[in-house]
Amino acid sequence: MAGVSTKEIKNRIRSMENTRQITKAMEMVASSKLRRAQAQVLRSRPYFETLYSTIQTIARSDRSFSSPYLTEREGSKTLYLVIAGDRGLAGGYNSSILKLALSEMAGTEAAVLPIGKKAVDFFRSKDIPVFTQSYAEAAAMGVGDCFSLARQLSQAFLEGRFDRIHIAYTGFSSMLSQIPTALRLLPLERRGDTETDASRRPGDPIYEGSSEEVFAAIVPEYLGGVIYGCLCESRASEQAARRSAMDSATQNADEMIASLSLQFNRARQAAITQEITEIVAGS
Repeated sequence: MAGVSTKEIKNRIRSMENTRQITKAMEMVASSKLRRAQAQVLRSRPYFETLYSTIQTIARSDRSFSSPYLTEREGSKTLYLVIAGDRGLAGGYNSSILKLALSEMAGTEAAVLPIGKKAVDFFRSKDIPVFTQSYAEAAAMGVGDCFSLARQLSQAFLEGRFDRIHIAYTGFSSMLSQIPTALRLLPLERRGDTETDASRRPGDPIYEGSSEEVFAAIVPEYLGGVIYGCLCESRASEQAARRSAMDSATQNADEMIASLSLQFNRARQAAITQEITEIVAGS
């Protein structure tokens, strides 16, 4: 029995060593992808901030104009863009953002636009209308896809198919902190000055064309920038979560191997002791 026991323990040690090699390799791959994803986040933020500043400047400097993008509607038809991952093994990354999206949808006449295979699979099993499944792979989406999607969303909003458009994504805070976040895309809010007079103040920029024309042209670009920024944040968060999960799995494998090695040595020592005892008793 002692020989069989040590053999089983040895097989378990070999299996855990193979698992450790896999988790360590996945951790290194995630670390490499995370560096690229962080660089994308840093590059995308200035573009979004500039567009946001421009939109707020137009809205504040000329309060006499009206735009469908600024009009609050009475209806409750809401479209949710939900960005999740394409694969698992990323800790609670996918489950956290999907749970947040479901809680945001509660009590609304909601439709969903899933981005990422996990989001597509999740909402396929729910009784929630899907706007499109054309963006099933989050990793395959590029800048052009984000701006194309933004134009589709702007058109759907102007046509009255939705009263509000929200996006749910995972914000990248740090290597150890990723925050599921919900953000309203449309209608936009006027922020900043509370003055109601429509006169242009000194120092306000002058745009060629009316405020309505500039606003209508820049809002789809703004939405594209926001969607791309959220996508970059989610990608970085996914890789950070996967790296942490694989690091934890590697550490657990190390502890398991150490524990099994101790059991193996004890079993082997017990077998040697038993053999010596049998030899002594026989002599």
